[in-house]
Amino acid sequence: MLSHPAVIAISQSLHGRSVVLLERLERRLPQVLLGWLALVALASAARLALSPLVRTHFDLSAIAPYLLLTIAPVATLLLALHWFADGESMSQPQTRLAVIGRWRSVSPAAAQAHPLYGTTGIMVSLLIGMLLNVPVRAAEYFVTMPAISAAAPDWLSTLHFLMTADVVVMSSLYVVCFAAALRRVPLFPRLLVAVWMIDLLMQLVIAHGPVQASLPPAVASALHAVLEGNLTKVMISVGLWLPYLLLSRRVNVTFRQRIPASRTRWITLQVALATRMTPAVRDE
Repeated sequence: MLSHPAVIAISQSLHGRSVVLLERLERRLPQVLLGWLALVALASAARLALSPLVRTHFDLSAIAPYLLLTIAPVATLLLALHWFADGESMSQPQTRLAVIGRWRSVSPAAAQAHPLYGTTGIMVSLLIGMLLNVPVRAAEYFVTMPAISAAAPDWLSTLHFLMTADVVVMSSLYVVCFAAALRRVPLFPRLLVAVWMIDLLMQLVIAHGPVQASLPPAVASALHAVLEGNLTKVMISVGLWLPYLLLSRRVNVTFRQRIPASRTRWITLQVALATRMTPAVRDE
């Protein structure tokens, strides 16, 4: 079925499109970052201008969260691309956490020469998804959190701090994962899993933290809906992409430098073991 000429033609066409999409993404990354800076700066200015708390008690503390939201993902991505400039040459981890399946390790040169090596194919969807997570989280932040000043109530200041920390930290961590995948860093799969775990923990800390006791009922209900939505999105990502990170031949070739163990080699090993055991059987 998978070797049918029509299936092969469709697969080659989709892979070709993914190659073009990845090249465009890398080439236009500076324009994407500039567009992010412009859009978020405009959205931040509008949010500040429309907030009654800021209009009546304006101070610099009202601007700080929006400066962090605007600059942190861009600065983190640029730093990560610099850190991972030689990502392909980084050493493999000593301990394998992905132990599902039968794989055979190959040299870095052999892995890079493999047809499946690289971040094309379905990997492009994962790259774009990690990058899109940043504007999605930012949009939710703008919609749900008002701009505040130092005169805001304590419960609102605490909640605003937690939600700002969540969107800034998680946006920065997801762009680090994006850079690691783009530069084919061996630690990318476990790095993404760690970020998913941090994301889940952040939502749970906000949902069950001390701030909950002081929230008005209407605010608490709305907050729980937002956090539940965030948890659901993370769990969907985990359910969708974790099996791919574990089982994909492309991921294993690119990030773990290993290929599926040949069935011939497996049979040869079984024969060798059986031959070695034969004298012991006879002695019995």
